[in-house]
Amino acid sequence: MALGGEGGQGQRRGRRRARKRPLSEINVTPLVDVMLVLLIIFMISAPLLTVGVPVELPKTEASAVETDKPPVTVSIDQEGAIFVQRDETAFDALTDRIAEAAGDTDREELSIFVRADGRAPYQAVARVMARLSAAGFTKLNLITDTAEPVQGSEG
Repeated sequence: MALGGEGGQGQRRGRRRARKRPLSEINVTPLVDVMLVLLIIFMISAPLLTVGVPVELPKTEASAVETDKPPVTVSIDQEGAIFVQRDETAFDALTDRIAEAAGDTDREELSIFVRADGRAPYQAVARVMARLSAAGFTKLNLITDTAEPVQGSEG
């Protein structure tokens, strides 16, 4: 009995030492999994963050606009309300709000995207474009949805 007891304890000590050895490798699989999930979430949500005011854009065959600096977006909704980025703005304060949003960018270099709902009053869109042009903003872009090419009319 005494011999069996000592041998059994000796084996237990050996097992404990093997279990208590420090882990010298870091498992990065959970980190990679979390990073991939975050990457997918940001890839999906980033385009949704650029547009704050829901408008139904008219459809045209115009090509995409290339810009190197982030533009300031002016939106006009169905009722004719004006928004700079996401904030509703009075017509009289339009140029001041755009200057605030642009920061230190020169007026002639600043790209302004005008997004107007297709059902918005033409007068509201024309007034905004005229006010921006008179204030010295030269890079004005009307944003539309791309439509399928129009087929030649039969006749």
